[in-house]
Amino acid sequence: MQSKIDSLRVEIEEALKGDVNREAFKAAREKYLSKKGIVPSLMTELRNFSPEERPVMGKLINEFKVWAEARFDEVEEGIKKAELEKKNSAEAVDVTMPGIRNNTGALHPITLVKKELIDILSGLGFEIFEGPEIETDYYNFTALNVPKDHPARDAQDTFYFSDDILLRTHTSPGQIRTMLSKKPPIKVIVPGRVFRCDDDATHTPMFHQMEGLLVDKNITLCHLYGMLDRLAKSLFSDDVKTRLRPSYFPFTEPSVEVDVTCCECGGSGCGLCKGTGWIEVLGAGMVNRNVLIECGLDPEEYSGFAFGIGLDRIAMLKYGMNNIHILFDNDIRTLKQFKKHDK
Repeated sequence: MQSKIDSLRVEIEEALKGDVNREAFKAAREKYLSKKGIVPSLMTELRNFSPEERPVMGKLINEFKVWAEARFDEVEEGIKKAELEKKNSAEAVDVTMPGIRNNTGALHPITLVKKELIDILSGLGFEIFEGPEIETDYYNFTALNVPKDHPARDAQDTFYFSDDILLRTHTSPGQIRTMLSKKPPIKVIVPGRVFRCDDDATHTPMFHQMEGLLVDKNITLCHLYGMLDRLAKSLFSDDVKTRLRPSYFPFTEPSVEVDVTCCECGGSGCGLCKGTGWIEVLGAGMVNRNVLIECGLDPEEYSGFAFGIGLDRIAMLKYGMNNIHILFDNDIRTLKQFKKHDK
């Protein structure tokens, strides 16, 4: 038995000699120390010895087994150390190399304008309501006093899913939903995307609006003008002037277009304002009596004003863009310029 053990000892040392890799080590350990390996199987040979010899032979085998396990553990520890050194070497950092700059993003100019308007108007007491982008004809047209023969209802101007379902053409349906769901006083803004069949330098099929609505007792056009003048000064500068021009919208009466002094020339006249000194920024008016009645409000008791702001147009004016498509091109050279505005 001693000679066999000595022979196995030499065999094991030979198998573990040198820079043995993980696969060879695993195979050797399986061969010699597994449950059915060579070393544990030595115990089966004790039956070949007399009862008097078995204790001595058993002790001899156990001592060899302890040595073999310790030897394999020692070699495994060396393999782990070598693997760790190799990994650390591969992951070593060269501190002399230039660092990698992590570029931070910036909010989109339309988002900047939207946030600014929400901050201004919420400071004036307006709540935020967001309506669905897919609307019914009733909320988008009928309840807003838009006649059946109005050009906006044509398929060439509006995206229809069916005769009664469409992509909203403005955020004004939000004022109908608000007036139907709550009683005055009402003070709400409705930001969101809107859709129309239009595409040129100043229009896209999808763009952004923000509707504003205030309904209460004794609301007049003077309240509308005062609020819009405050809004324009907060949005552009304290020096900006505001004027109202008569216009027409089915859902307001009287209706007005709102102009501000040109942000480029300050009102003296330039190419941007076409020499007039004024730039149109939004449409507004007093809520039409028919709209109030449709929403179950008594026009003799309540009145209100509404206004609609094109966020894309405001962004173009504030940041000096001459083509609305710049806002949707996702050109990183353009977008990174707005990081300084993102606060």
